Amino acid sequence: MTDNKPAIFTAAIIGGGPAGLMAAEVLSQSGIKVDLYDAMPSVGRKFLLAGKGGLNITHAEPFANFATRYGNSQADIEPLLNNFSPQMLCDWVSKLGITTFVGSSQRVFPLEMKAAPLLRAWLHRLRTTGVKIHTRHRWLGWDAKQALRFKHLETEKTVTADVVILALGGGSWAKLGSNGLWVPLLAERNIAIAPLQAANCGFIVAWSDYFREHFAAKPLKSVTLSFTDASGQLQQKNGELMLTESGVEGSLIYALSASLRDTINALGSVTVYLDLTPDKDLARVTKELSRTRGSKSMSNHLRRTVGISGVKSGLLREFLPPSEFSKPPKLAAAIKSLPIKLTATRPIDEAISTAGGVCFSAMNKQLMLKNLPGVFCAGEMLDWEAPTGGYLLNAAFASGRAAGIGAVNWLHLNSK
Repeated sequence: MTDNKPAIFTAAIIGGGPAGLMAAEVLSQSGIKVDLYDAMPSVGRKFLLAGKGGLNITHAEPFANFATRYGNSQADIEPLLNNFSPQMLCDWVSKLGITTFVGSSQRVFPLEMKAAPLLRAWLHRLRTTGVKIHTRHRWLGWDAKQALRFKHLETEKTVTADVVILALGGGSWAKLGSNGLWVPLLAERNIAIAPLQAANCGFIVAWSDYFREHFAAKPLKSVTLSFTDASGQLQQKNGELMLTESGVEGSLIYALSASLRDTINALGSVTVYLDLTPDKDLARVTKELSRTRGSKSMSNHLRRTVGISGVKSGLLREFLPPSEFSKPPKLAAAIKSLPIKLTATRPIDEAISTAGGVCFSAMNKQLMLKNLPGVFCAGEMLDWEAPTGGYLLNAAFASGRAAGIGAVNWLHLNSK
């Protein structure tokens, strides 16, 4: 008598961030036995950090605009987003019992603003579908028989599975598990990998000791930043940034970080120009500064005529020779276009995310590695980048789902 019960496939997922967990959900809901391995004592650590200041899961702008935020990676990422769009992500979150809302900037947040309730609900659902989570398992690559090698506590163990999904993250925030140690493990298998680089990161400026002491950790609000990139194109954006001991960071910088970084890579440095009064044109600023100062100090004159005070005044004194303050045209020109030289990104481990990773050319459309049949990749370890604003998480979720679906299809195709 023969047993006609269908075979139960097994899957090993390495990495417990949003991409790995989403792949686990797809596989387990397809009746596949899923074991998920993570090097850290618990899963989703970087995801929880992302929600510390308010979990921005996606963005509510029109999809055509949304897709352009992935820059040079749009052609590779957009097909994944078509199958797990911002609206589909919001619907998925809702089914976990989490209510979302759209903020004034069109960013989408959970009502509670935190990642922990969503992660708890998600992990509960995964466990009910049979997903087994193994923490403190650091992946070491493959052995001679193509079994997965893990270090667990002080011992090494091997695991075999019908399909493998790698969702190991990029190279930022190593203490949360995203350390890029997987790069040589795949490189030795002849997998094409673009070098990991800092993305959504700060940049280094050679401040004076005085400026660093008095203005570090101060926000610079309502400015326009512009620069010419390595291709000769003018880049310009309004917003606010943060001055740090080592340079600049913040939302305005993150939005332009890819182009700033690439320009530094090409030219060695980049000079950005800050318009400190974007609501006033040069002629108006020059005219108002030309008013008689009388006995007023220069600080009071700047504040009362053109609204320059505090950190903006400090920036002018940092870069403008004292003699120029008595010349309204020179002072106005500096206020409207203050040059600041950025010399390098901050270290990759400080970055919010990373660029580079497994090249899409190394995978098929289902995110399976061409050199390693049955091994799929997802999440930030792929070669793409995006600004903050929900774009990072949405693509991580979408790629995890795509890899999961690809793995399910490959298993069924190869079982025939």
